[in-house]
Amino acid sequence: MSELDLQNDDDAQAARQRRLQEDLIDSYDEELEMEIDDRVLDGNMTLDAEARESRKLYFRELFRLQGELVKLQDWVVHTGHRLVVIFEGRDAAGKGGAIKRITQRLNPRVCRVAALPAPNNRERTQWYFQRYAAHLPAGGEIVLFDRSWYNRAGVERVMDFCTDAEYEEFFRSVPEFEKMLVRSGIQIVKYWFSITDDEQEVRFQARIQDPLKQWKLSPMDLESRRRWERYTQAKEVMLQRSHIPEAPWWVIQAVDKKRARLNCIRHLLDLVPYHEVERSPILLPDREHHDDYLRHPVPESMIVPEYY
Repeated sequence: MSELDLQNDDDAQAARQRRLQEDLIDSYDEELEMEIDDRVLDGNMTLDAEARESRKLYFRELFRLQGELVKLQDWVVHTGHRLVVIFEGRDAAGKGGAIKRITQRLNPRVCRVAALPAPNNRERTQWYFQRYAAHLPAGGEIVLFDRSWYNRAGVERVMDFCTDAEYEEFFRSVPEFEKMLVRSGIQIVKYWFSITDDEQEVRFQARIQDPLKQWKLSPMDLESRRRWERYTQAKEVMLQRSHIPEAPWWVIQAVDKKRARLNCIRHLLDLVPYHEVERSPILLPDREHHDDYLRHPVPESMIVPEYY
């Protein structure tokens, strides 16, 4: 091989390495874009050295924990484990942000989110747990419930969407329901994201002021703000009456969103007895080339304009 060929090969390798690095950076940008939501409320985006270092540490630990979540996912598939993770908390407590960070690197066919809307007329006449049972995992699956059957103990109780009799029946049934699931081999992890009165007000105000976030505020959310104390009472009763050894409650201190996400992921990893599953080496096969192959150009009218 001539010196020129060697130089061209080195250039090609360097270009390929740059392309791989660009792809990696682009994937990291997904997190950076999501973190814009946590900007300073007064619109000042300037961060001092301490804040920049804190964000750097946050991302470094987030990526490390997400790597462990991938190992957990492989173990779940390998063993046929069934895992349910329930996320409950007040509106704007940070449940959705934590769920996004958990699922971000995972296969949606293995780890999926169940966020059920309000029940329709037919569902209201069913056994209360019926519509939730339909979303429970099969072997090798993880299901994250963004709110769950505990709606009855929370929003339905506070907003008077259920009767006293239905409320009491829920607390008679839910321990037996969860014990039955655990006996069948489903692991249940229940998280309550806890924020203060002041913090919820700040987050609601941020949503009101930000056009990109206003869709998150529903009339129900605003009414829940007014009924803060009733929610507190309902939460206390829920934790006390449904905290069982088979499926205990875990409280996440969520005033600091980033700490809450990291603590939640780390705790979840600690609760599952996973280990790294050995994988066979992945080799990219050589692409076949055929002399009779002719690529037909795409008509210009079908090409999306390059605005950027």
